[in-house]
Amino acid sequence: MKFEKSQIASESYETVGVFDVNNDGVKDIVSGAYWYEGPDYRNRFYIGSAKRYGEYYDDFSTIPLDVNGDGYTDFITGGWFGKQLVWKQNPGDGSQWQEHTIAMAGNIESTRSWDIDGDGIVEIIPNTPNDSLVIYRLILDGDRKGSGTFSKHAIYGKHGHGLGFGDINGDGRGDMVVSNGWLQGPKDPFNGDWVFHQEFDLGTASVPLIVSDVNKDGRPDLIVGQGHGYGLHWYEQMNTTKKGTSKWIKHAIDPYNSQYHSMEWEDLNGDGQKELITGKRYRAHNGKDPGGNDDLGLYYFQWNGERFSKQFIDYGPYGKGKGTGVYFSVTDLKGTGSKDIIVAGKDGLYIYYNKQ
Repeated sequence: MKFEKSQIASESYETVGVFDVNNDGVKDIVSGAYWYEGPDYRNRFYIGSAKRYGEYYDDFSTIPLDVNGDGYTDFITGGWFGKQLVWKQNPGDGSQWQEHTIAMAGNIESTRSWDIDGDGIVEIIPNTPNDSLVIYRLILDGDRKGSGTFSKHAIYGKHGHGLGFGDINGDGRGDMVVSNGWLQGPKDPFNGDWVFHQEFDLGTASVPLIVSDVNKDGRPDLIVGQGHGYGLHWYEQMNTTKKGTSKWIKHAIDPYNSQYHSMEWEDLNGDGQKELITGKRYRAHNGKDPGGNDDLGLYYFQWNGERFSKQFIDYGPYGKGKGTGVYFSVTDLKGTGSKDIIVAGKDGLYIYYNKQ
């Protein structure tokens, strides 16, 4: 696959989402204080900025969701420093977006969304390493539209750096994966008990980490980056003689690059095989992480039936190569049938158009 690089902005926000802001049927880009109008993304409009702390904007996700049910897509974000999980209201008229607090959630590394109960509406789960793991569920009105408020469901305590979701044990229910184990999903995910299985230690794991049957043996595996050190690995799930437990065999994907903080698992070219898209988060800890000052890279990895092969999308020093932030997007912007990669970071906002 070949990609055409297009710079959209030199802003240093670390998150970008893609959704139709103005309901014209065309995908727009939302990153930090601005939204960029599709299909050319040259006209930008002010939303309102998150507070800045040193090199960071306290804005670590862009999760699209019509929170208040008015027909316009809003988005959800939150930050480490202010400890707030918030949603920003799309006014639909070009004015500044109002910010609403969902919860004081604790230090938010990043936030992800998954449909925990299978009702077609995503739940919001921030990775709060120093605080409890909590699912925030949008409360719906009688027409199944968002009410603007969320219910809070704490499922576990302090859980470390890293977060994933998927059916680990094959029982048809979604499970949560954290740095040092996985939480078995109950029949009722909002009222039942999530049972913890301490079967691994993933370190400063990526957000998200991917749950997928990599080698097609019928058992879900894990794909894990190191957000603040070197390494990208997949963990092969193996059955044990002890009922209800698994052992995990660690396989290297790329041990030579650092700060694999965010990743996506998407079919880029429509061939039915998903690729792993990830890269180096630029200045994750202001250059203080191992490898923090190494060259930047954005890659996709293809599974060939035995191992992952690394394919370069972009690489080089600052100003030439491109890294990732904490939340990026993979989607078909122009309806070509191939998915593009939209990446923000302290090194700017770019689109990589997929030219196959």
